[in-house]
Amino acid sequence: MSQYRQQIADFFESHKDDMLRSLSQIVAIDSSFKPCGDESKPFGEGSAAALAWAQGFARDNGFKTTNYDNYAIDIDFDDKEQVLGILSHLDVVPASKDGWHSDPFTLTERDGVLYGRGTIDDKGPSVAVLYAMKCIKELGIPLKYGFRAIMGGNEEQGCHDIEYYQSKRAFPKNIFTPDGSFPVLNCEKGLLHIRFSKPYDNARITEIKAGKSLNAIPERCEALVDGKAVISAGKAAHGSRPENGDNAITKFLSVYDKGEIGLAKLFPHGECDGSSCGLGFSDEVSGTMTCALTLLNTEGGRLNGGVDIRFPIDKTVDEILCIIKKALASAGFEIDKYQGMEPHYVDGSGDFVQKLLKVYEEVKGEKGCCIAEGGITYVHNTEGGVAFGAEFPDEQNNMHGANEHISLETFMINCNMYANAIVEICGSDVRGKK
Repeated sequence: MSQYRQQIADFFESHKDDMLRSLSQIVAIDSSFKPCGDESKPFGEGSAAALAWAQGFARDNGFKTTNYDNYAIDIDFDDKEQVLGILSHLDVVPASKDGWHSDPFTLTERDGVLYGRGTIDDKGPSVAVLYAMKCIKELGIPLKYGFRAIMGGNEEQGCHDIEYYQSKRAFPKNIFTPDGSFPVLNCEKGLLHIRFSKPYDNARITEIKAGKSLNAIPERCEALVDGKAVISAGKAAHGSRPENGDNAITKFLSVYDKGEIGLAKLFPHGECDGSSCGLGFSDEVSGTMTCALTLLNTEGGRLNGGVDIRFPIDKTVDEILCIIKKALASAGFEIDKYQGMEPHYVDGSGDFVQKLLKVYEEVKGEKGCCIAEGGITYVHNTEGGVAFGAEFPDEQNNMHGANEHISLETFMINCNMYANAIVEICGSDVRGKK
């Protein structure tokens, strides 16, 4: 890798306090989706404020930045031909204070770990990208080609931000996102989000309220059973990793669903692959699928539910939808709406991926490889796009859950990875300073 690796590492070490201050500022903004009735802020006040914060950082450091109607922003490093785009998002999933040992919107450091909503998904990685740009500029590292950072405000609610952005400006040839895992995530399972319901009038279980987001394992289920309040407590996790959580809905159903709800048999507590629904598929590249019941509530005389499914690359949305529809119908439910994404796969032998793996090996000091996951990253619908970080496969960062965090060590590695990747891909001039 470049002769600048040590200079880059020294830069980040000397700017650690500034980086943490910046991370604290952006974490303090609740940028979850909250419509405000203002068409100029399509995803709410918080999302727009987060984008404005990033633009302020860019301007303060001398970069050209453009706001695309508060859908997304971009930051150009210089005026050279751009061969790289780094795509991250500044919106977050909602955060109540349940289960947190600190305020989710106050960056809190404890024993070398940084807690706060967005620290791993995706505000921490976004700050790392911003400081990677600042680092290269202030060190005066000469690049043959240009690049840009692109930051959106609606990844958690369907990526409408990037759809809009791409209608205004095309992506560069190569794109990576810090919205996944290291070493290089080149295989993403397909996604199917389903909302379903049926008429409901039960004298024994009169109310159920559980789940806040389709893509998060619920940590709490509240119900009225025989006139008494019942609370089932679990552990939150990302919807693509149900094995890391403890689903409060299925825990409740395992005790109280005697057949009148009809979901306990389809979603047994502890089962994560949808086998009881007739699913349970796997393949050699992407591994075993996941299927999680993430929403359940009574409202308007109906029982409403939601399911998060991540399926292998050898299956399609239509195949999975047909199976789960039949399973839900057996319990009297009908599908109200669904959203699906086909699997995403990029050949790991290409030059772009190989350069990223080279950077990973030299910064981390260990062998790099391509990996597959169930999480839908920001490049899922981008041809040739891969995820490069921000977390490591063995980390449990409580993404989308209480006490979301990133270790200070991982945060610093992120900064070094992204700066060195930019230098590697954009081609530092070997005639430059050493």
